Formats: sequence, C-alpha cells, structure tokens
Amino acid sequence: MLTSFMEGLLCCLTSKSANVVVPVETSEPADGYEFVEVKPGRVLRVRHIIPDRAVVEEPTGQGGSVSCKRKITVYRNGQLFIENLGDRASAELKNCPNGETEPNSTVEVELTDCGNSSPPVSIPEGRSDSITAGNNGASQTGAGGEAPAAGQTDQSQQPRKRRRKPKRTVVIDCERKISSCKGTHTDVALFFIHGVGGSLDIWGSQLDFFSRLGYEVIAPDLAGHGASSAPQIAAAYTFYALAEDMRLIFKRYARKRNILIGHSYGVSFCTFLAHEYPEQIHKMVMINGGGPTALEPSLCSIFNLPTCVLHCLSPLLAWSFLKAGFARQGAKEKQLLKENNAFNVSSFVLRAMMSGQYWPEGDEVYHAELTVPILLVHGMHDKFVPVEEDQRMAEILLLAFLKLLEDGSHMVMMECPEAVNTLLHEFILWEPAAPPPPKKESKARPETAKAQSDDTKASSEPGKVRPATARQTSSNSGAEEKPDSKAKK
Repeated sequence: MLTSFMEGLLCCLTSKSANVVVPVETSEPADGYEFVEVKPGRVLRVRHIIPDRAVVEEPTGQGGSVSCKRKITVYRNGQLFIENLGDRASAELKNCPNGETEPNSTVEVELTDCGNSSPPVSIPEGRSDSITAGNNGASQTGAGGEAPAAGQTDQSQQPRKRRRKPKRTVVIDCERKISSCKGTHTDVALFFIHGVGGSLDIWGSQLDFFSRLGYEVIAPDLAGHGASSAPQIAAAYTFYALAEDMRLIFKRYARKRNILIGHSYGVSFCTFLAHEYPEQIHKMVMINGGGPTALEPSLCSIFNLPTCVLHCLSPLLAWSFLKAGFARQGAKEKQLLKENNAFNVSSFVLRAMMSGQYWPEGDEVYHAELTVPILLVHGMHDKFVPVEEDQRMAEILLLAFLKLLEDGSHMVMMECPEAVNTLLHEFILWEPAAPPPPKKESKARPETAKAQSDDTKASSEPGKVRPATARQTSSNSGAEEKPDSKAKK
C-alpha cells in the first residue's frame, strides 16, 4: 500500500504515468497461443486450441426449425412495443425461470434505464388488439363498460382520434435452423470474450473442458489486458475500437457454426457480433452481462479520477473487486485472481476502459432484433449486475433461457466451473424438437373401404338394423331435447 502511494505521488510530481503501458510478460508456453496484429502496432494475444479428434463426423442431424416472427414498434415518447408473432418460438422454446412455457405475448416497455423503469408487462395476445397505451402507461379499453350517453360520445372518442405515430417499426420474419453442436463436428468454433480487468486466463477451466471434448476454442485478450499490447492513447479503448478488434478476430477464426460466450463487458461485443453476423452465429451465452441498455459512461465515477490517484487506490480497488466479484473472500479466491490474471491491468487502461463504454446503438431495440438462441447465466451473489437486469434481458430477447446459480457471483465461471461447464455443454448440444411428419392420406383409404363393406353388410340384413336404428333415433331425439331444455332454463 505504501509503495503504491509513493509511486502515485511520484507520478503526480513528474506528470508521468506510474504504469508501464506495454504488453505483460508471459512465461506460458507458446503452444496454443498466437499473437495477432489486428492493426499496425496493435497486437492481441489469442489462445487457439484445435484438438486432435479421434473421431470426426459430419453433422447429420437436421435439428429444428424455429419461426422467428416479431414486430417491434418504437414510439416518439420513448415507448417500446414488442409483439411476438411466432407459432413455436414462444410456446416451445422461450421458458420462464420457473420452467413454465410462456405463450405468444405482447411486451410493452419504456426505453429508459433499468434502475428507473418498471419491468416489462406481458399482455396476452388475445387482448393486444384492444389495448392502447397512453403516455402514462395506462391501458384504455372500451370493452366491458356501459354504452356512453349521447353527450359523452364526443369526449370519449377524442383520445381515440389522436392515434400515436410510431417513430420506427421493425418487422422480423425468418426461419432459423438450430442444431446440436458436438465436439466431433469440424464446423463448430467456440469464442470466449472476457470483460474489463480480465484476461483469457479466466476461461481456463472452460477452455480445458471443451478442448478435451473435441471443440475448437478461441479466447482473445482485449487490448491492454493479459499479454496484448496496451496503446498509450485513451481512444484505443473505446467500445468501437475494441469491437473492431473482436470483429477481425472473429473473421480470422470463424467456422460455419460459431458459438459466442461473453462475460460482463464482453457480452456487449458478443451482441455486436451476433447482430453483424446473424447467419454465422449459431448460439450465444451471456454470463452476468446486465440489462439491454445502451452503454454510457458514468459522470460520477471513481474511474474519472486522474490516473496517478487511481494507482494510489489500486490496492483498495483490488480489494473491492474481490469482495464484489466473489461470493466468498478467502485464500482460494485470492489465489484464483492471481493465477487467472484477473483485475491485473494498469490504472491508465482501467480508466480508459471505463470512460470508453459509450455505445448508444445497443439499446433494447438492438437486443430485441436478435434471433439467435441465447443462454443467460447469472450468479445470485453478483454485486455488479443485479438479477433484475438479466431478467429484463431475458424478457426482451426472442429466444432466451435464464439460469441462476445460487453459489456464484460475478466471476461465476471461476467460482463454479463444473456447474458453468455443464450448463454451457447442455446448451451447445441442445436443439429444438423437430415437428412431427404430416400424416399420409393413403392410410385412410383401407379404413374407408372397410367402413363401406360394413355398411353393405348392414343393409343386407334389414331385420338386424331396425332395433339399432330405433335406439339411435330415440337417443338422438333425447339429445335434441336436452339443449332445448337447457336453453329455456
């Protein structure tokens, strides 16, 4: 602590950065690690593992086809109106946290921050045509009430004449095929993207687990993190600069079916890639990613302090991250931080990363347009991302599954690696049930012929037919009398 304070004081007196902004030295073997120059002087470390597969097979399963039909309407008052029109997307795929299926619905939300707005309200589809939302969010319906008087007709019809004009309308209508991705398939690649202060080493358990199963895995270090180069200008750490890095990495290693796994800030880059390459992204996983809100740096943040001051406070920031990022703060968690190179970035990079989180396009409409199946994993002890934000994300997305881990926090993939690996593997292998084949009409012909033969036999024996006909007549007459008696009552 005293050493950090003296270095920060020296930084303030000499007006020089106390942090050496260069790639971190690594003693790891070169096997599986590559250094990719995405731009001149901008080099990223990438861990790329292509396992030696004992068995290689082509994907034979057809999987399931999902109808992605959705209408998104944005009004000028900042109101978002989402109408799910798919036949199978909501009924069979989109599950609520309690396991029950959610029918086709209309979701109406406000385009505001998650902390200041109420959660989205699901409206049954049968009532969506008769509901009009006003500026105050209240619904106005004309069903179930008495007929207005003659003098009140003009007053009641005045609000109806002023219909809201949508600012923008987005219609999604496509068929998406989803299939199981096995480790023996050569057209599958898994991308792991970390968040602020992390490195590719935080995915150590996941990279080892899936590479042993035969999956090709790719995990890059963001600029200024891990062993990647760290430019000395703050503009190198904006969202758009980092997203362009991830785009180039994706284009370099992408296969036919790609699965993106992001954590915290890395979820935003996964969302960006899924929006830019919807045909190549097969599935996506969001781990403690937060709500579907546009990124904007906070004006009242500790990371707006000068770099030298942040360097003085670095031990305090590391302790705060340990307390908020892990459910338990013991020797095991401290060792995990040290071994996995988490929260081990310079004060300059940390300040530039936090102030560069500006992405106004990534709002609720941007997320609602995604048609890729998404698994959301949330640690219940997370103090950085409330569970309400991930719940809101699950409601906005078209095909989303939310899984909660009771023993995990923000760094859940390091705290509960077995549980996270199991969830990811099950989701990667998951595919929707194929619809049943249509019934063939040829099977009905023998039954029709048999019925006709029975009728001819019955007509040839008139003596036996009369009692049955009489019973049918009496029963039919009784059946006709019952509705009449009920109608009278």
